[in-house]
Amino acid sequence: MNDTLAVEARAIEKTYRLGFGARKVVRALKGLDLKIRPGEIFGLIGPNGAGKSTAIKILMNLVQASNGTATIFGRDVRMREARRGLGYVPENPTPYEYLSGREFVTYSARLCGVPSSELEQRVKESLDRVNLTRAADLRIRRYSKGMTQRAVIAAALASKPKLLVLDEPTSGLDPVGRRLIRDLILEERQKGTTVIFCTHIISDVETLCDRLAVLLAGQCVKEGTVASLLSGDAPKLEVVIAGLSAEALGKIPGTSAITPASERLLATVSESDLQGVIGAVIAAGGQVLRITPLRFSLEDMFMQTLQGFQGPAVGGEIE
Repeated sequence: MNDTLAVEARAIEKTYRLGFGARKVVRALKGLDLKIRPGEIFGLIGPNGAGKSTAIKILMNLVQASNGTATIFGRDVRMREARRGLGYVPENPTPYEYLSGREFVTYSARLCGVPSSELEQRVKESLDRVNLTRAADLRIRRYSKGMTQRAVIAAALASKPKLLVLDEPTSGLDPVGRRLIRDLILEERQKGTTVIFCTHIISDVETLCDRLAVLLAGQCVKEGTVASLLSGDAPKLEVVIAGLSAEALGKIPGTSAITPASERLLATVSESDLQGVIGAVIAAGGQVLRITPLRFSLEDMFMQTLQGFQGPAVGGEIE
């Protein structure tokens, strides 16, 4: 691979005008910068209305940015050539329901320029990969939501894309379907495909992504590897305590998140405060029954970022 980024967005802004006379302004994106390297899985997380889908639609040239530039493998996203070799699964796919799954994937592959000599084999492989072969000749109108989602994913894979953009790809899938899609994403990375993965299921991002960006109110407020985003938090421990009231335990410096559990209390303590808390509990006549390290998860980081963000986490309206 050369040094060309798979995706680069610079100072992307998107403003919508709504209402009578278009007097209300919604700023969906506010100076968004992204750099995605070839061959990596890049996650986008954020609450509803944070600008994730808008950013993806700009990359797909489905929506025009108000300001800023975006490129795919060095080409402006508005150029037709930039969109060759793309696979895209939208958040709410609506394939033509009177086509069968096989016809829909075939049609999509033709639109992406798959040669006729390879078409049948590509379609078969894509349907096999999403476990849709047995239902391939049923009309999509008879599919469940999860089957429809898998048909759209098969269509995105049929062209063997260099860049695969997945906007909530596991929406509507059962646990087996979610596991299938996670495995497919990892398989694509092994092939060298760049994947943009936008989801509300933060555990999937933590499992799959090489790097990620947290979007709040149309801005990228955090970006990096999962390990780097989690490493800055001080280690925490859960301490199980007996013989003290919640009021008495709450007066001991260093304790937080005190929760009653039967006749015991659970308290969260930082590693640096642990010895002082143990000494204070014993001095007050209590007992320390168990100490368990707490793992700081990506979901914890996201909630902490959300709580610390100044202002609304979604794009606001301006009169």
